[in-house]
Amino acid sequence: MARIQPPAKPETKIKLEPHQILLRPLVTEKGVHRATRHNEYAFEVHQQATKPEIRAAVEKLFEVKVDKVNTQTRKGKTRRTKNGLGRTSDWRRAIVHLHPDHKIDFF
Repeated sequence: MARIQPPAKPETKIKLEPHQILLRPLVTEKGVHRATRHNEYAFEVHQQATKPEIRAAVEKLFEVKVDKVNTQTRKGKTRRTKNGLGRTSDWRRAIVHLHPDHKIDFF
C-alpha cells in the first residue's frame, strides 16, 4: 500500500532591508581589477536575496544605477578542527555591473 505524502510547505520569504541583503563587499585583488576595468563590484549577500532585491539594495545604499546582477552560491569548505572535520557554511556572492557613468568608492 502506497503512503501518501503531505504537501510540501512552501518556503516562507522573509522581507529583508537593504543593509540586511548586502552583508559585506568582497575586496580582493581580482575584485579591484574588475572594479577598475569593468565597473563590476562583488558583494557577499544574504542566501535568500533575489537578483531584483540585490539590485534595489545596491541602488539605494550607494545611490548608483545597476545594469546587471549575477549571483553564485559558493559551497562551504571542509576544515580540520580539534574535534575532527568540520565544514564552513555555504554563502552567496553577487557580482553587480554598474552603469558606465557610476562608480562605488569603498575607501
